[in-house]
Amino acid sequence: IIARNLYFRLVQFLGRRSYGAVSESTLSRDLYNSYMKAFRWSSDRIQGEGGIIAFITGSGFIDKGSYSGFRKCLEKEFSTIYVYNLKGAIRGKSRREAKKEGQNIFNIMTGVSITILIKSPNKNKNGCEIFYKEIDDYLSRDEKLDLLRNKKSLDNFVFTLIKPNKNADWINQRSNLFETLAPIAPEKKNKKRPKTLFSINAVGVSSAREHWVYDFSLLQLEKRMKSFYEFYNSQRESFKRTDKLDLAKDKISWSVNLKKYAKNDINLAFNKENIRIGLRRPFCKSYLYFDDYIIERPSVTTQMFPTHEVKNLAITIAGKGNRKSFVALITDVVPDYNIYDGGSKYFTLNHYEETEVNNPSLFDESTNPEHIKKSGITDFALEKVRKQYSANNIGKEDIFYYVYGILHSPDYRERFANDLKKMLPRIPFLDDVRDFWSFSKAGRKLADLHINYEQVPPYLGVEVEGDEHGLFKVQKMKFAKKKEEMDGKMKSVNDTSKIIYSSAITISNIPDKAYEYVVNGKSAIEWIMDRYRVKTDKKSGIKNDPNDWAEEVGNPRYILDLLLSVINVSVQTVDIVNNLPKLEFDD
Repeated sequence: IIARNLYFRLVQFLGRRSYGAVSESTLSRDLYNSYMKAFRWSSDRIQGEGGIIAFITGSGFIDKGSYSGFRKCLEKEFSTIYVYNLKGAIRGKSRREAKKEGQNIFNIMTGVSITILIKSPNKNKNGCEIFYKEIDDYLSRDEKLDLLRNKKSLDNFVFTLIKPNKNADWINQRSNLFETLAPIAPEKKNKKRPKTLFSINAVGVSSAREHWVYDFSLLQLEKRMKSFYEFYNSQRESFKRTDKLDLAKDKISWSVNLKKYAKNDINLAFNKENIRIGLRRPFCKSYLYFDDYIIERPSVTTQMFPTHEVKNLAITIAGKGNRKSFVALITDVVPDYNIYDGGSKYFTLNHYEETEVNNPSLFDESTNPEHIKKSGITDFALEKVRKQYSANNIGKEDIFYYVYGILHSPDYRERFANDLKKMLPRIPFLDDVRDFWSFSKAGRKLADLHINYEQVPPYLGVEVEGDEHGLFKVQKMKFAKKKEEMDGKMKSVNDTSKIIYSSAITISNIPDKAYEYVVNGKSAIEWIMDRYRVKTDKKSGIKNDPNDWAEEVGNPRYILDLLLSVINVSVQTVDIVNNLPKLEFDD
C-alpha cells in the first residue's frame, strides 16, 4: 500500500510536469484525478517499442479548456487516437441539454467516452492522427449498449479525422478572429502580460466550507463561527498531545490549510468585523464570514473588497470549466467561487491599495485613511478607446459599462460560444462611436437593474393571491401543474405562469418572456425559487433558513417582494438585450 501511494504521488508529480506544464488553465485540478493518473501511468509503460492503451473514462477531457495540456501531450506521445463519445452528461446541463445527451451508459452524471491510444515505433510523418465520433442524440442506455454490442469493432464505425488547432481544441474549435480582439484581463499563466482592459483577473472566494461561512442569519453565523473557532483551538491544543485531529463534520470543516494551521499551533480567534455580505449564487445574497485563515482560497478579495464598508462593482463570469452557456452578472458584494458551474472569475471597476504600503499620489482617490482607490480599467484601455473614436469625453466608467453591454450581446455570445468556454472574454471595439455609446448606456442600465434588483417594483400584471393574511414564510417554492398532451398522452407539466409560493400565497400571470433571462443554465426566477428555501446540509447538520434574513432586515415580505422584483428585472433585461445593436463579424 505504501509503495502504491508513493508511486501515484510520483505519477501526480509527473502529470504536473507534463499535462499541467502545458495547460492554459490556472485551476487544473482535473489533471490530477484518478483517470489522468491512469493515462500517465499507462503511457509510461509503453515507451520504446510502443503499444496500445484503451480506456473507458469521463468525456470531459475531449473539450474542456482545463484539459488542453492533456490533449497536447496525447498528440505528442501517440501516433493514432480513436475517441468515441458516448455522451450522457447530466451534471451542469439544462433539462433540454441533458435529454439530448441521452441516458448514461453507467447511470452516472458525467459523460462517458471510449478512448484508444496507439503508440507506433514508426510514428506517422504527419504527426498524430485523431479520429473522433459522437453517438447519436436522445438514445436510451439500452440503445447505446445495443449499438456497441452489434458493431463489435472499430472497423464498423465511421470516424471523422479531426485536425486540432494550436490551442489543442479537438472539437468546438476556437475562432481565429477572437484572438485579434482586446483581452479583458491578464491570463495568469501568460508571462508576457499583454495589454488588457482590466488590470486584475480575480477568482471568486473559495471557502472549502461553504455551509459554515455563509448564512441568511447574521446571528446564526456569529454563533456557529464562534463555536467553530472554539473547537479548532481545542483541537490545536489536543494535537500537541495526541498528534491527531477530531474530524467530526458536525463540529468543524477541516481543509488542507486549516489542518496545517492547527498542526503548526496557530491560534485563531473570531472577529465580528470579518462578517460581510457575499453573493453566494445569482441574485442570492447572504452573510459571509471572510477571514484569510478560514477561507481556503481568498484570491485577491482584499484588494477588491478590503472591508465591508468599501464599495466596488464586479463583473462576474463563469470559469473555463463551465458546461453551460456564457454568463455575465454584475454585483456590488463579494462574489463566491461557486456562483456558477465551473467556478467564477470577476473584474472590478476599482481596486484598493493599503496606504501603509503605497502612499497616495496626486491622482489617487483616498476613500478612508487605510485604502487608496485605483481604477480597475487600465490606462491602455482608455488610450485605445479615446484614440479609436477620437473622443476625449469617454471615461473609464464608460468602458466598464461598455464591456458589460458587449458581454450581453446575443450576437457576441453566439459567434464566440466556443471561445468563451475555453478563454477569458476578448472585447471588440466597434467602428462607429455611436455603437460604443449604445452598448455603454445599455450596460449601465443592465448594471443598475442587476445591482439594485431588490428595489425594482413588481412587474405590472403579475397577480398575487393570499398575501393579505401576512403569512410570508417560505419552505420551498414550486411551479403549479397543468395538463398537456405529449406523445398522444395527457401529462402533468410545470405551469411556469404560476408559482406556488407557500400554502397561503400564489403568484400568477407571470409572462413567458421573464424566463428568457437565463443565468448559467437557469432563469433568474428559478434561481430565486431554488435558493430561497429552507435547507439542511446532510454532512454538517447546518440549517439555512432564508426567512431569517427577512426577519433580521425587518421586512417579513422580503422573499415574496424579491421574487416579484426579479420577474420584472428579467423582463427588463430581455428588452434591453433585444434592443442592443446588431454585431457583424468578418473573419
